[in-house]
Formats: sequence, C-alpha cells, structure tokens
Amino acid sequence: MKRRIVILSVLSAVLLAVAGGSCYMLSFSLDADEGRGDVERSLAVLYDRAPDMRQWTDSVRRCGLLRDTTIVMPTGERHHALYMRGDSAHGKTAVVVHGYKDDCYKFLFLGRMYHQRLGYNILLPDLHAHGMSEGGDIQMGWKDRLDVKRWTEVADSLFSDSCHSSRIVVHGVSMGAATTMCLSGESGLLPSVRAFVEDCGYTSVWDEFSLQLREQFSLPEFPLMQTTSLLCQLRHGWSFAEASPLAQVSRCRLPMLFIHGDADTFVPFSMLRPLYDAKPEPKAMYVAKGSEHARAYLDHPEEYTSVVSRFLRPYMDE
Repeated sequence: MKRRIVILSVLSAVLLAVAGGSCYMLSFSLDADEGRGDVERSLAVLYDRAPDMRQWTDSVRRCGLLRDTTIVMPTGERHHALYMRGDSAHGKTAVVVHGYKDDCYKFLFLGRMYHQRLGYNILLPDLHAHGMSEGGDIQMGWKDRLDVKRWTEVADSLFSDSCHSSRIVVHGVSMGAATTMCLSGESGLLPSVRAFVEDCGYTSVWDEFSLQLREQFSLPEFPLMQTTSLLCQLRHGWSFAEASPLAQVSRCRLPMLFIHGDADTFVPFSMLRPLYDAKPEPKAMYVAKGSEHARAYLDHPEEYTSVVSRFLRPYMDE
C-alpha cells in the first residue's frame, strides 16, 4: 500500500512538473513582447545594428515618404505596415518580413537596400503580435504566412501601375524567413508574386524549439516538446510539427534565394542544406562568411545587395 502511494505521488509530481514546464515553455516562446510598438525604441535598435541608417531614416520620415498603413485581418485584428514608393520602381515591390520579437522599423536596413539601391517600392509589415499589429501570441511564421499573403495583395493594389506589370518579391529574415518559406508553399498566390528570398530561416518550429530547449535549458526533447506542442494546438490552433518551412518549400515552384551565415548557431547553419535540397528549381544559395544569426546583410552589405540583385533580375525585370 505504501509503495503504491509512493508511486502515485511520484507520478503526480512528474505530471505536474511536465504540465508546469509546458505552460512555461509555451509562454516563454510565444508571449508577445510587452514593450512592442515603441517606435523610438525600435529605431534605437535599428541604429545600433546599422549606425549609417540614421540619416536616411530621418530624411524619409521627415519628408513624409515613409508612410503607415493598417488593414483588418479576417480575425478582426488590425495589422500595421510601413511602405514607401520608389520613383523608378516600374511595378517592382519588395515585401520585407522581420524576425522574432522584432518589427518593421528594425528591418528598415533591408527596406533601404531595396528602395535606394535596387529602386523598388517597399512594404514592411508588422507580423501578428509584433510592433503595432494586434495579437497576443507569436505564430512563428506558420499562421503568419496567411497574413503575409494578404500583405502581398495589399502591395499589389497599393503600388498598381497602369504602365508596368506588378512584380513582388517576399524577403524574410529568421522567423520572417520561416514565414516566407511557409508562404511559398501556399496555393492561390497572386501572379505578381514572382520570387522569394529567405535569410537564416529554420527547418521547422519543432527543430528550432528542440534546439533551444537543449541550448538554453539543457533539457531533452521528450516529453516537453510533445506536451507543449499539444498545448499550443489546444490554445492557438497549430502544432509545432505542422509548422514546417521544410515541407512548404518542397511545394514551391517559384524562384527562391537561400541565405545563411556560416557562423550562425541560433538557427544553425546546418539547417540551410536540407531546406535548399527540398526546394525544386529554380533556386540559388548564398553563404555569408563568418556571419552569425541575421547578420549577413549587416556584415556584407555590398555582396549581399549584389547577390540579391543578380538573383532577382531575371524574374523581376520586365
């Protein structure tokens, strides 16, 4: 009898620990940043990452060239984006998608690359629960794919040009790259969506969370990944296993450029090859030498710009 009580007590303690750990892991991973939407704070992060951005950003804001727009998603939530027209864009538009717990302002360095160097219109959305977009839970690029699909439709309408056909590239970094890859496998994209650029995206949410569970908490995959994924399904309507950029890129028939820093350990460089191999042609790869996570452009701006420009030219030029 005592032995049975001890066993039941141990099992109860284990179950409580797993349940508590699952709740903590889900909250730790997917709760939105409470300080999001603070533009000045975001600009401070941008200028720390890319000090040379201050003059350009101040100029386009002061002149009213960089504008805000909002749309209402099917959920009823309002989502925000920045946009700017390019005088010589002639129908070319880049939709630039930011990373985890970042926002559109923090990725204006890529907006500048497309606008100033490549002559594109630009649209930079705040993903669900990021920046000035509403929402309480981060979606890790999975449900975000449908939001960005909507933003491509907005861009197509916003930058319509009676003299030139609309051509759109979606370019994402980190979680934004996962979003981009998840979008790439969807049906029903506008004909104007011509290409994708993914920069240091992960193979799947399961793979990335398993890695961080080991790296940050020194915990094994089982059983927390299984129970937390189930909890995510119950609370948010998606599981870690289904959120798979790897599966989505295998369905993509449009051109995609894969970028990754070979010193990236947060989203490991080793994830690049499986993603690249899963994607049917046309595709290309650029390895940023010595770059850590999401640093490829910041470390190699000229080479990065040249690689992107050269890759996109056959698909984006009329």
